[in-house]
Amino acid sequence: MPRPRKKRRRREVTRVPRGDAGLPEYDRSTVPEGLVTRRQLRDMQLSPGGNEGPVAILRCKLCATRPQWSCTHPTRGFLLRVDLAVPKRVPTLAQEWALDQAMAARQTCGQCRRRFYICLSKKLGCCLECFDGTPVDPSSLMTLPAPAVHRLAA
Repeated sequence: MPRPRKKRRRREVTRVPRGDAGLPEYDRSTVPEGLVTRRQLRDMQLSPGGNEGPVAILRCKLCATRPQWSCTHPTRGFLLRVDLAVPKRVPTLAQEWALDQAMAARQTCGQCRRRFYICLSKKLGCCLECFDGTPVDPSSLMTLPAPAVHRLAA
């Protein structure tokens, strides 16, 4: 005999009238000039910078059919001002060197000391060739630059 199903309680939807919402809301085609999402800022090589927070909400597609209610879905977007955005920071050579060293530690086999283009498994601790003899594709290996040779004329 099958077990009786439990009735699920419907989650109560808290609807806020659109005029009572804290931030102005715009549908996708009605966003004024000068307001963009974080992703659009990233595509413009900008960071939020002086923006203290979102100045408006970009409504989701579902809420476009219900203009009287405020959008509370997780798919809504937050709009920021472009004029307060600043250019992205460029890392220094020392920062890039430190990141390369960190990636080298994750990409280098602990036994054969070869560096791969992908990060190796921490569970295995080495590449597949060292672990079980599976041959490695040569295109997945990084070729290290030749050591610098001094060319002194004396």
